[in-house]
Formats: sequence, structure tokens, C-alpha cells
Amino acid sequence: MPPSTASAPPAVDNQTRLSDARGADILARMPHKPEITVAAVTEDDGRFLVVEERINHQLVLNQPAGHVEHGETLLEAVVREAREETAWLFQPLALIGTYLWRNPLNGRFTLRFAFTGTVTDHKPQQPLDSGIVTTHWLTREQLIERELRLRSPLVMRCVDDYLKGMRQALESVGNLDLQSAPTVRGIPV
Repeated sequence: MPPSTASAPPAVDNQTRLSDARGADILARMPHKPEITVAAVTEDDGRFLVVEERINHQLVLNQPAGHVEHGETLLEAVVREAREETAWLFQPLALIGTYLWRNPLNGRFTLRFAFTGTVTDHKPQQPLDSGIVTTHWLTREQLIERELRLRSPLVMRCVDDYLKGMRQALESVGNLDLQSAPTVRGIPV
């Protein structure tokens, strides 16, 4: 029988294990780990879908956005968040950008992955997520008029980057889980 041509995953040596342990130790000691969030930016005839939500007893405007839940990919999270917060089915088409923001009020970091896409299949009878008061379709100018009500500077940054045409293929958004990670080759550092 001829020898197999299938390649086995590379063996992990002690140096790689030590490097991984050091990396985990550094992460564990970081004072502020960013909250990983996703946002859906969708535009129809110059108007952007936003949610009006109650945060700390204030009404603010934001893109449909939220945290990535355990076991979710970024794409699954953005589709879920858009549906829960707006009752629209969001179909991601591209990544607009990745943004790290530090909230000056509490020092927390947010790492936001903003996607653009289309919405369909609106379910107006669906109850919206907790804290969401309503949804709006607003132009960039209307958002600027309400700038003091924006949840964070990320709202306008994502709209402006969208309008500049910033797009990355969805294939650039990788997801490695315990099953797929061992099949991906990398260089130990």
C-alpha cells in the first residue's frame, strides 16, 4: 500500500506551548479586556437603520449592535442582533471596519466589527430586544443633528466609513473553533 499523502497537523513543541502560556498570562493580566461587539449598517435611499434605546435612563441612537455571545461567529452575532433589535433580517455583504474605542466615562474598551448589508423580511409584530424603544431610518444629516444623542462616536464613524466606500470581503472575517483550528497552519512565534 502506498504511503498516505495526507498531511498531519504539525506537532506542537514545548517552545510553542510555553509561548502560548505566556500569551494567555499576558491576556489574563490586562486591566481592560475589550467587549467584542458587532454592528449592522444598512442604508436605503440615503437613510440608515438605527435603534433608539434606553441606556442608563437616557434615550440614545445606535446602529443595531451588541455583544457576540459564547459560541457565535461574528456574522451570526450581527444577524441575530439586527433581528432582535429591529425585527429585520440582516444579510451581511461586507465588513466596513474594526474599531477599538475606549469609553471616557467608565474606561471600558469596545472592539466593534461593523458590517454592511441589506435587510428583508421585516416582522413588525415581533417584540424588540430589551431596552430598544423603536427604530428609525435617518439620513447622515439627521444623525449629525442628533449627535448629542448618539451612543458613541462609533455610530458616525461607521456611517462615514460606509459612505467612503470602505468594504472588506466577508472572507476576511475568520472564525477558528476547536475543530478547525488544528487544520490551519501557522508559524509559532
